[in-house]
Amino acid sequence: KMAGSSSPWVGSAYLFLQSTCKSIVLPALYESSQKKPGVFKALKLALADSTGSMQGVEMLKVHCSHPQLIVQLKFCRRESCRRFLQSYRDGALRESLQSHLQLSLATTSVPLEMELRAGSEHLDSMLKDEDRCLECIDREKPDRLRDEEITELEEHLKSLMVHQSSNDNMAVRDCVALNPSLPHPPQGSSLSQLTFTFQGQEFANRTLTPDDHQKFAKLVSKKWKQVGRSLQKTCRALRDPVIDNLALEYDREGLYEQAYQLLLRFIQSEGKKATIARLIPALEENGLISLAEELLGLHSNEDCS
Repeated sequence: KMAGSSSPWVGSAYLFLQSTCKSIVLPALYESSQKKPGVFKALKLALADSTGSMQGVEMLKVHCSHPQLIVQLKFCRRESCRRFLQSYRDGALRESLQSHLQLSLATTSVPLEMELRAGSEHLDSMLKDEDRCLECIDREKPDRLRDEEITELEEHLKSLMVHQSSNDNMAVRDCVALNPSLPHPPQGSSLSQLTFTFQGQEFANRTLTPDDHQKFAKLVSKKWKQVGRSLQKTCRALRDPVIDNLALEYDREGLYEQAYQLLLRFIQSEGKKATIARLIPALEENGLISLAEELLGLHSNEDCS
């Protein structure tokens, strides 16, 4: 699409974050050496959720401006920036960040107010005009390289992910050794992995959202049973009698409701472990590549019908 352009598309924006809970002051948490890695991890994963990739958007610096935390962002691809804007506009970024902060800080909830700016432009007032927002972000070229502190936090997060993945795999292997009747997880996978690979591209793992649930039910069609049997390898709640009962119980309502109820059983039984990283391989296994791409945001607006 951009074949004629000589230089790559690069833009910058500032994301302003503030907790509406008086007991949670984000800048104070970020200034705490103990809490900072957790806040950074939550930011990193939420931004990856918003673009569909760990490389979709880069954090250049995090400014502490009480009571706000201000994150300077750099985008290197127009499509990644567009996905970020859509996620910001429909509230998915806020939900994702609230969820990741809740996990990282081990608190009940972190209600957030957010604002997006590019230079002097307040983008919240023009979010419906995506192209105009993109132009504003494109005009604001990054004025700095990535902060050294951010680089250190990135390295810390990477080593943490490798260590956690290793521990998880050992724990799963030990558990299977103690109880051979448990289904073996796919090679090299972990129930709490932070990233996974699809079509050679790295994506952030996340818990399945209501939007994922609806898209799955709408697009999986007659293959919902096959996907259920793929998921049952690591999910006891989806044994064959359960799948057959769903087919009978929701026969009159049709394929959408049958598929919806199947994924609902998976989500209810697995909780936070009902992740996109577990659903995508089940879709791949059954040739549902287009649906996998849809859930990962790889289809442009023109492709979606």
